[in-house]
Amino acid sequence: MIPIFDAHCDALQRALDLGHDLGGETHGHFDLAKAARGGVRGICLTAWVDGTYADEVGASKRRTNALLDAADDLFAAHPGKLRRVDDPAGFDALPAGLIGCVLAIEGGHAIEDDLGQLEHYAGRGVRVMTLTWNNHLSWARSCRDGAGAGVPEGLSGLGRDVVKRMGELGMLVDLSHAGERTFYDALECAASPPIVSHSGCSALADHPRNVTDDQLRALKEKGGVIGIPFATAFLDEDERAAERAYRDTDEYRAVKGGDPTESLLLQGDAIQTALAPFPLEHVVRHVMHALEVCGPEHVAIGSDFDGIDRRPAGLEDASGYQVLMEALRGRGLDGATCERIAFSNAQRILSEAFGARIR
Repeated sequence: MIPIFDAHCDALQRALDLGHDLGGETHGHFDLAKAARGGVRGICLTAWVDGTYADEVGASKRRTNALLDAADDLFAAHPGKLRRVDDPAGFDALPAGLIGCVLAIEGGHAIEDDLGQLEHYAGRGVRVMTLTWNNHLSWARSCRDGAGAGVPEGLSGLGRDVVKRMGELGMLVDLSHAGERTFYDALECAASPPIVSHSGCSALADHPRNVTDDQLRALKEKGGVIGIPFATAFLDEDERAAERAYRDTDEYRAVKGGDPTESLLLQGDAIQTALAPFPLEHVVRHVMHALEVCGPEHVAIGSDFDGIDRRPAGLEDASGYQVLMEALRGRGLDGATCERIAFSNAQRILSEAFGARIR
């Protein structure tokens, strides 16, 4: 079994909002039971902060800290299964049978324009942050439309300070969700190679969350890594249209949970059941294209589990990573290349970021 490192997973929101114990079998995409069956050795668990929290002063900070509290509870409850990793030696020192967990934040609005808050999160063990989510910031533009007059084209002066301070704190810069100018500005000023943790290839699917071949080449030049996602909407335009059509039905609109996290989970179940299985080959195509453009040292996995609804056939949850590895071997990739994609590229880029930390 090839060891797996998944560079992006949103399962912490289920632990916080729904009380799911991720140490055992749960109704969701990722938990430690499924991860063990899938061969997971490393995971980035992400404190995803919906952009709506940015509308109220202090709300983004409270939400982020609550998600990090849920992570701390998980570490305390399952010390024999999961261990936080936040330094360069962490994975090498990890005992057999334990999963190494890197804490991440999705959405730079979590710092609320305060570098001191960034330092607070670093003190809590956070080692990865996406500069933006789908919402624009006063210091960084996201990949989405609708930026107002006060939003910079890329990174503002404060945005560059955020990237610089992340490097000093040993935090990896994540450029998924970033606008194109933000992407290039961050490449220019990042202390260590960045990651694009969960984005597909624009050459295969024209989605704003995906990156162009020019961006992939620039990422390679900087030494960075792209994590290919399992989010079907990012992988194929025809399938995205079919999903959009189903979301417009009364059947789909009737599926609701007690809160947004439960609604996402139940709606994912509904769309997974209603539509034909999404072919695993679409994931393979994005991996193979990224390999062609970037080379084998710059491609990884970033599932976006528990942050997506429909999943590819065979990759419905964290027990299925080896299905993807088998498919890649079937396309002629050798064992060393598969191991890089599955684990060591993500480990390498995280260790480089950790090592840049000012001590």
